[in-house]
Amino acid sequence: MKTDDFDYNLPEELIAQTPLKDRSSSRLLVVDRSKRSFSDHTFTDICDYLNPGDALVLNETKVIPARIIGTKLETGGVVELLLLKDLGSDVWECLARPQKRLHIGTEIVFGKEVNASLAKASLTATVTELLDEGITRVKFSYQGIFLEIIERLGTMPLPPYIHTQLEDQARYQTVYAKNLGSAAAPTAGLHFTPELLKKIESSGVEIIKITLHVGLGTFRPVQVDDVKKHKMHTESYEVSKDAAARLNAVHKNGGRIIAVGTTTVRTLETVAKRCQEEQGKKSAAAHSQNLISPNDNLFMACSGETSIFIYPGYKFLAVDGLITNFHLPKSTLLMLVSAFAGRDLILESYRHAVAEKYRFFSFGDAMLIIGDKDES
Repeated sequence: MKTDDFDYNLPEELIAQTPLKDRSSSRLLVVDRSKRSFSDHTFTDICDYLNPGDALVLNETKVIPARIIGTKLETGGVVELLLLKDLGSDVWECLARPQKRLHIGTEIVFGKEVNASLAKASLTATVTELLDEGITRVKFSYQGIFLEIIERLGTMPLPPYIHTQLEDQARYQTVYAKNLGSAAAPTAGLHFTPELLKKIESSGVEIIKITLHVGLGTFRPVQVDDVKKHKMHTESYEVSKDAAARLNAVHKNGGRIIAVGTTTVRTLETVAKRCQEEQGKKSAAAHSQNLISPNDNLFMACSGETSIFIYPGYKFLAVDGLITNFHLPKSTLLMLVSAFAGRDLILESYRHAVAEKYRFFSFGDAMLIIGDKDES
């Protein structure tokens, strides 16, 4: 399977540069993988495709204003850091530009004039490790609360294909964003308003929240010809005891699990695989002791790191439907939706979206993929 198999032609003018004034007024392309068909709608029509007893699963991660610009103490040269992952003890994994001008021990100063003393700086970072692909580990020094300082000094890390300044930083957050930690927004959720979520919940649909902090994978293109050789970077996730119990109840009662965004898919599939492995161990132990095997659940409360890479051929365990935006050509996200609905159908629907002038990528329109689970 080649990376070029997931390419398509996209006119640049269809890349949305700004969000719509009304989040829920975007367009919605509904793709039925069972019927191999698609149809045009507006996003509020999503209610027509959700049934009582279904679960709508949201990723409640919150984007850090993670792009910070400082100066090297020794030379005054400008350095940009994109915060990717908190490693603990004030050490962060970052994407550094330009990394080639850094070395172990380089001090970077933020929130001060170039000629001001180090003591007056709001924040300093010392380079501790230089890794491949621009990845740099730094240890921060500061006085006060780190995230409050970042809120003041940082800006939202908008994707490189967006060239228009974002006037309202809150428009790159979902309305339900809660847990700080992402370097990018889970953009499928940007279409929901509090009113729309309330309407969905009042119709008998369970709204369940999990967390996956979006990291470097969002920014890195696939750079190998053979899809199977691509390596995903790890991202942190968490599913609470309450969320796991509610998801299991929906599944056992015959409801569908509808994931909002590819980050939610990756979390649910990771947890389902982990749960399956744990139950396999318990069943084997029970069998060896002639005990009754425990009841099977699809989900479990857990947290950890995932580097799951979903591409065609993957067998889905957890997800029955997917709400997602339109993704970049040759991206891991396009590969994931192709795994869920079939590459040919997805590329056909993308060609339709281009012909109908849908808006693409982070601030663009949405797609709902439904149909029998066996179709994946």
